[in-house]
Amino acid sequence: MKKSLLLVASVFLLACQQQSDSDFKTLYSLPKKLKEVSGITYFPDSKLIYTLEDSGNKNAIYAINQEGKLAKTITVSNAKNIDWEDITKDKNGNIYIGDFGNNDNTRKDLCIYKVAKNELNKDQASAEYKISFSYPEQTEFPPKKKELFYDVEGFFEYQNYFYLFTKNRSKGFDGTAFIYKIANKPGTQKAIKIGEFKTCNNYNHCVLTSATISPDGKKVVLLSHDKIVLFKGFKGDLFHKGTQTEIKLNHFSQKEAIVFKDNNTLLIADEKTNKVGGNVYEFKLK
Repeated sequence: MKKSLLLVASVFLLACQQQSDSDFKTLYSLPKKLKEVSGITYFPDSKLIYTLEDSGNKNAIYAINQEGKLAKTITVSNAKNIDWEDITKDKNGNIYIGDFGNNDNTRKDLCIYKVAKNELNKDQASAEYKISFSYPEQTEFPPKKKELFYDVEGFFEYQNYFYLFTKNRSKGFDGTAFIYKIANKPGTQKAIKIGEFKTCNNYNHCVLTSATISPDGKKVVLLSHDKIVLFKGFKGDLFHKGTQTEIKLNHFSQKEAIVFKDNNTLLIADEKTNKVGGNVYEFKLK
């Protein structure tokens, strides 16, 4: 009963917001060699975006300048790309790679790699440490088809913790997503589930593909193929307890990556599919 009440409360707080098409604009095309971008993070001082690609691609991160040109390729020599799904940074400029893509919910080797800021000027970098983790709620590999909750494509680092937002692959998709918390320290951990919420019951429009938090820590945004989910007014790290607003982008594509450029501006990247996408976009929050 308690769980049901929480979900009802979450849905009750869901609001919809429409913004003008002019709030969403294309900045540039991604380099052609990057066909499966799965995450982005942004450095305001250098105005560089750092990105990566998911399973089947190189164990490398890529710096892209304001013109969309490839500025640097950094191979992470001691990290394997099983399924890199997102990239983020901490307040000191260290980068973290989320190797937690888990389409079939069968993996037992989920991890996050730290690449220190001073490694980013090298062609061959080494991960400073690795964080291995598991979900205590998952007891079967894979779970039943109606319980495929343990894929993740979005995370960020905030106050020395990582926050992971699950991608629901369950049969009978209903928009349920979990939030997990992991300490930013080397070693093996059990992820802590701090909450859950719902988006909508249409997989193509409401499945979550990336996550970001504003520089001031007051907004959390989650990405889907044609909209974002904005959390505001939360206390501490209980993001789902704040207001939950769905904002339509009026643009459908395979969007896979999002990051705050500043407290009110988002950068979004998508994969090129059927001649659509392969770009970096800017979206201003009202």
